[in-house]
Amino acid sequence: MREVWQLLHDGGICDAVGTVSGSVKSVWLGNNQTTAVRGDRVGRAVNDMNRKRRFRKLWQMGMLGTIALTTILLFLAYSLGPAYIDKRFNPVGIQYPEPVNADAKALHESLAIADLHADSLLWGRDLTQRADFAHVDLPRLIEGNVALQLFAVVTQVPDPLLLEGNRDDSDSLTKLAILQRWPLRTWSSPLERSLYQAKRLQRFAQKAPDQFRILNTQQDLSEYLAQRQTHPAMSAGILSLEGAQVLEGQLDNLDRLYEAGYRVIGLSHFFDNEVADSAHGIGLGGLSDLGRAVIRRMDERGLIIDLAHASPQTIDEVLALTQRPVLASHTGVQGTCENLRNLSDRQLQSIAQNGGIIGIGFWKTAVCGTDVEAIVRAMRYVADRIGVEHVALGSDFDGAVRVPFDVSHLDQITVGLLADGFTETEIQSIMGMNVVRLLRQHLPT
Repeated sequence: MREVWQLLHDGGICDAVGTVSGSVKSVWLGNNQTTAVRGDRVGRAVNDMNRKRRFRKLWQMGMLGTIALTTILLFLAYSLGPAYIDKRFNPVGIQYPEPVNADAKALHESLAIADLHADSLLWGRDLTQRADFAHVDLPRLIEGNVALQLFAVVTQVPDPLLLEGNRDDSDSLTKLAILQRWPLRTWSSPLERSLYQAKRLQRFAQKAPDQFRILNTQQDLSEYLAQRQTHPAMSAGILSLEGAQVLEGQLDNLDRLYEAGYRVIGLSHFFDNEVADSAHGIGLGGLSDLGRAVIRRMDERGLIIDLAHASPQTIDEVLALTQRPVLASHTGVQGTCENLRNLSDRQLQSIAQNGGIIGIGFWKTAVCGTDVEAIVRAMRYVADRIGVEHVALGSDFDGAVRVPFDVSHLDQITVGLLADGFTETEIQSIMGMNVVRLLRQHLPT
């Protein structure tokens, strides 16, 4: 064996094998180093991918959390927001009014009560259901023995809202419309807002046909009052508008409003519009050419003009032009509460000569008080100067004002009128029959 190995060694075979072995070793070591480098790069790439995956997962979780939180907040805003705003803007001053004695209660229950102004359609409540906040719904109308409620429709409110000097280029009502999920078409159109709110009242009438109806004609009123003699647990409504900005500059839109059920239209609200200037606006002018055309068309269609919120010049020009009695649906008088919003003695006389009716409001700006005595004091002032036949209720319930009580406690007014010395016949007139008389004669036939 030794001879064989010597032969291999001498022949250089071992050297060759050694060289080959060394080369193989070198290759093996080099491959290992290359593999290690590559392994480091792969490791870093894997780590980067893992970090990206974790970041993406965290981002996705954050987005899902944000979407979930936004959804919850939107749900709470849309479900709880309208009621919160309603409660905040329509408070009641006296939570527990004074008890009513038997005689006053019996008189109150015998009356046909009519109130000329409530903004209840603005707030999104189901008016067929009783609420424990705000001012008006059907159960409380019946409890208060209200035979007839004029439901006013608001379509634009300046922001900020001032007693004087409002411009017409802002509107806080858009936010309320969005919050209450009104149709998109109503977000920027006063006309569409008026048509939408009219449909809301119609749906309430359809939902409670044995308790509530909408009156459009003289015949509707007569039939309803006859039915109410034997079924007193019911009420009725008439649609009215605050501000002729709903016409959007087009006289023909008056016909659309008539077809939608509107029977009373206030020419201006808190700002001047294309029809007439407001007591709260900038111009303090009167009727425009379109406004005079509107008056003529309203007279032709049997629509009743409401002068609440109108500027002094608008009032004068309307009374000089119209052939029909007017309303000042919710107001005060300067004789007991002096401000530009309220009627002067001269304006009282002009409205009386026209055969019109003045609805006394229940809030502080109207009567300079927050109690029944302030309301009755204004009623007494009007009655003494132009006659009790021109006095009515003009509460402004649900009008973003604080009032002494909700509609279920209108017996507090009956008590106050008795205490002030009004006779039962006079109380019947003030509480509703003056309004009934005017509507019987001047609603469309």
